[in-house]
Amino acid sequence: MNRDTPPSRKALGAGAVGAVALGLGLAVVLGAVPANPVRFDGIEDLPLPGGADLGSHPYTVTAEIDDVLSLVPQSAVKVNDVAVGRVTAIELETDNWSARVTLKINGDVRLPADAGARLEQSSLLGEKYIQLVAPRKDSGGRLADGSVIPLARTNRNTEVEEVFGALSLLLNGGGVNQLKTITRELDAALGGREPEVRSMLDRVNTLVTNLDAHRGDITRALDGVNRLSATLAGRKKDVDTVLTGLSPGLKTLENQRGSLLTMLRALDTLSAVAVSTVDASKKDMVADLKALAPTLTALADAGADLPESLQVLLTYPFTDEVMRGIKGDYLNTYLHLAAAPGTEVIPPLIPRTEPTPTPSPSTPDPAPASRDREGTNRGTRSPQSTLPLPPVSSAGPSEPTTTPKDGGEKP
Repeated sequence: MNRDTPPSRKALGAGAVGAVALGLGLAVVLGAVPANPVRFDGIEDLPLPGGADLGSHPYTVTAEIDDVLSLVPQSAVKVNDVAVGRVTAIELETDNWSARVTLKINGDVRLPADAGARLEQSSLLGEKYIQLVAPRKDSGGRLADGSVIPLARTNRNTEVEEVFGALSLLLNGGGVNQLKTITRELDAALGGREPEVRSMLDRVNTLVTNLDAHRGDITRALDGVNRLSATLAGRKKDVDTVLTGLSPGLKTLENQRGSLLTMLRALDTLSAVAVSTVDASKKDMVADLKALAPTLTALADAGADLPESLQVLLTYPFTDEVMRGIKGDYLNTYLHLAAAPGTEVIPPLIPRTEPTPTPSPSTPDPAPASRDREGTNRGTRSPQSTLPLPPVSSAGPSEPTTTPKDGGEKP
């Protein structure tokens, strides 16, 4: 083709149409740009195609994560592996060196107020995303705009690099070379003892089950130990004083170590003698204890009567009943006497007679013969003993004279 040949009209027309189209496109783009241009910090500000639909009224939640790894803005936010939002910003906390991740979630998605956040990975070499998880126990309420998920409710999955690093330590400098030795020693230790090992595993299972059933008691015991430690920490000076005061006592024990050893040796000898004595008298002791059973049973049956009896015993010989009878310097007593049949308790009373007058020297003695007979009779029989009678007093004019029921005279 000759370079000097001028272009055809068709080519000129096509170029003009392209220039006009380009100008119209620039005009449309410039017209769409607002007066205040939108800030553009990089390609991460552009939403990813196929991302979550935020709806018309999304809300913002902030999650505090210890390590975000390779998480970037515009990453997905999921609930049960369903995208419900995206990460809009990742900032560094200046006080605790953790990441502050801002999440924008669809307003139609309602989440518990104490929900947690976990950093996960879609596949072995896939992207990172935030998984919102429900709490074990819903305490009520919902996540709202401006809510914060603290570090206590966030975590992350183990990274592939961490797994490979641990595996490398095991294969290169770990215990792979010792696996053969470990296997051989286990076979030597457990070979032929399979029933005992199974029994041991059953006992371990029972132990773990019992420990799990008493978790509350174990927790309370640990709390009690914690309170005791706090109390001891608050009384450190008292503890120091006690420990300091123990030093003289320990020194005294050290000085008397020989005496203590002698005492312990003597106690060992005494124990041997006591054991032999108990063995020799074992049957007698058992018999004595069995013989005590009825006595102890009766004592137990006494029950409430025994304390009252002991109270009376303490007042012997003057019991409470005796003290009630004493009204001053005299004692009221009621006696009931029972005599054997035929016993003469009170002899019959003999009326009093006038005494025989004493004869004077001038008066002759009458009837000497009768006195001789009386003396003879007195010598042959014993005189009858009589009770003395009280003197008889004459009754006054105003006092009536009565005869006692026993036939005697009224005193």
